[in-house]
Formats: sequence, structure tokens, C-alpha cells
Amino acid sequence: MKMFKKILAVMIVSVIMTALIASCDQSVTSTSSRVIEGKPVKVAVLLYRFDDDYISLVRQSLEEIQKENEGKVEFTFYDGKNDQSIQNESIDTLLEKDHVDLLLVNLVETNSTRLVINKIKEKNIPVILFNREPVAIESIKSYSKSYYIGTEAEEAGVLQGKVITKAWNSNKAAVDKNNDNVLQYIMLMGESDNLEAITRTKYSVLTINNAGIETQQLALKVCNWSEEEAKDITKALFLQFGNKIEAIIANNDSMAIGAIKSLQEYGYNKGDKTPTITVVGVDAIPQAQELIKEGIMTGSVLQDPSDLAKALYTVGMNLVYNRNPLYDTEYKFDGTGVSIRLQYKEYISK
Repeated sequence: MKMFKKILAVMIVSVIMTALIASCDQSVTSTSSRVIEGKPVKVAVLLYRFDDDYISLVRQSLEEIQKENEGKVEFTFYDGKNDQSIQNESIDTLLEKDHVDLLLVNLVETNSTRLVINKIKEKNIPVILFNREPVAIESIKSYSKSYYIGTEAEEAGVLQGKVITKAWNSNKAAVDKNNDNVLQYIMLMGESDNLEAITRTKYSVLTINNAGIETQQLALKVCNWSEEEAKDITKALFLQFGNKIEAIIANNDSMAIGAIKSLQEYGYNKGDKTPTITVVGVDAIPQAQELIKEGIMTGSVLQDPSDLAKALYTVGMNLVYNRNPLYDTEYKFDGTGVSIRLQYKEYISK
């Protein structure tokens, strides 16, 4: 009888210990089986092109994060060279080698979301698309380890519109050069099929109109986010419209800067007392900030590259370590349940 009681007691203790261990295990996050203990997390960062001004700043910010977290993470960067087939080859090679713990993808073509997600899904590797708004958000929803981090494109357009509205209201005589009470403008668009470019284009003008300012579009030209293309196109447009142009609205700073360089060849936007055409962009890259301080560029909208890099790192590490992607962050998902939106900040000169 005593032996039976001892055996029973041992069994009860064993059951309790097992339950306690199981309970503890539930509160501990398991690490991805791909991560080797004591080795840095391997992160492949696929950029749509290295020479994009804003994207190069995001890359620098990620490199700074790696330095600050030595031994914890290792970023390797791949140049898509603005060619989706090149980016696809990079993804295929990474998946075949099977030596990556996380993929951060800045899509070349935003309509390739489904193809890219399906490739990565087969290997069960966490992935974050970023910066360039994917067309098929449903494709991201189809894979539990995929998310998107970007901004609200509408907000950028609205803030651009506010910059121009402030310039108009504070010094209308300088902006409305022909004094017809109408803002004649040129729109420099990033890409014709890019959701962010389309939305920025729409809401920048809509915001100006909603402020009671009548507008007239002289031209809309696609410049592929490129400074050089914007410079060449603006030069041609200036020869066509000359001093009829009262404002240039660019979907990003690179194109705005290209436009300014073209205007400067005709004696405009050189600072001091030279004639100035209102020019606004998006990103507030360092070069644009300097031009704004000098009174050469009217304004821009700040999209902080370090904020984006921090979000990619924080959420990405959560995914690698099988935690909730929002764990220990202040980020929130939008209505899609898979997208995190970072805020823009208006940046204009005093």
C-alpha cells in the first residue's frame, strides 16, 4: 500500500511538472529553425534600384542598424536595376541556396506581388514588402509570414498640396505670376501604373482645389522617379510654356531637383532675387532640404528613411523569432491587417 502511494505521488508530481514545463514553453518564443544560434540573422534586402536617392538612404540606415547590432543581424543588398526579371533571378537564387532567414523586398514592378509571394511562400521564409505599394494586397494576405510596410500615399499628396497652398496664401503675387487667379502647373509623375504615384498626383491637386485655389494643368509627364529624365522633360516643357509655368509638382525630390536644375539654365530658381517658380517634391532628402533652406525649392514632404529602416528591422526580427510582428512596437496594422503605415511629416522652409 505504501509503495502504491509513493508511485502515485511520483506520478502526480511528474504530471504537475510536465504541465508547468508546457505552460512555460507557451510563453517562450521559439526561434526560426533557419537561424543558427550564435550567428547573425541573415537578411536579404532586394532594392528596386540602388541609384534611387531615397532608397539609397534607406540602405544606409539599415547599414547603420547592422553596425549598432553587431553580431545580431547581417544585411545583404541586391540591386534590381529597375528590372523585375533581374530581381526575380535574385530571389530565385536566394531561395535555391536556402541561406536566408528573412527577405525585405522593394518591388521593381508592383504588379508582381503575387508571383514574388508565391515563390517565397514555398520556402516558408518570412518576407516584408516595403516602400512601393503592392497592387495585389490579397497576395500578402495569402501567406501568414508576409507583410507590407510603407506610407499612406494620399497623405503625401495632401501635404504637398498644403505646401503650395501656404505659398499661394502667403505671397500670391510671387506665385500667380500672370495675376489671373489660377495656378498653372506641371505635374512630374513617378510611374503611370504605380499606386503611390497615382495617389500623390491626385491628392496634391485636389488639396489645392479644396483650399479654394483654381488650377490649370499645363502638362503631366512620367519621369520614372529620375532626376535626369525630369531635367530633360522640364527643359522641353519650359521651351513650350515658358513663364506660363507657375508651379512644378513632382512625385519625389529627385524629379523636383531635376526640374530645378533645368529652370536654373533659364535663370530661374537660383536664389537671392532671381525669379522663382514654385517647386515641391516628396521625401525631403538632404539635397532637397538644402535647396529649401536656400529658398530655391519651395518645399517637400519628409519620409524619414531611418524610420522605415527601423520598422523593417524591428518587425522583421519579430517574424524571424516567431513573435507577433507588432510585438514590443508602437506600430499598428491598417484595415488590411497586413500593412503598417508610417507617417509623413511636412517639411518647408521658414
